Amino acid sequence: MLCPSCNSESSRVVDSRSIEMGVSIRRRRECSECQTRFTTIERSVLLVVKRNGVTEEFSREKVIKGVRRACQGRDVSDDALKRLAHEVEQAVRVAHGSQVPANQIGLAILDPLRTLDEVAYLRFASVYKSFNCAEDFEQEIESLRAHRQALAAPPVGDNSEDN
Repeated sequence: MLCPSCNSESSRVVDSRSIEMGVSIRRRRECSECQTRFTTIERSVLLVVKRNGVTEEFSREKVIKGVRRACQGRDVSDDALKRLAHEVEQAVRVAHGSQVPANQIGLAILDPLRTLDEVAYLRFASVYKSFNCAEDFEQEIESLRAHRQALAAPPVGDNSEDN
């Protein structure tokens, strides 16, 4: 790491801290030559591969912007949207490493959005899945109901009511 004061390549790390919900590391460094202290930030880059093959850096803001449109008029806080964007980023990092196809981001948004707000989920899904008719909405609503029932059902083999 080059010192910004004397351009020396020799420095030592004085302090390291995780920032941006663990995506970046802030390091406080001290130059071995001139003792100037400076800060560096190291980020793990997640690249999105678009349909046309072009890559761009993943943007939580784009996720938030898209989901915010689906949440318009709903009681969903900015903090909830930020948490959702973080969850989506972590999910695609785990599933795809440092490069993710753009369509996988939309898929990764669906599950946490369903949990956050079902109406917003339907709005987002209708655009993302290209609903063409009322039957598409009906099928998705049935899927939502089945998902809700599955979450409410006791685990298989749970005999807690028998005690």
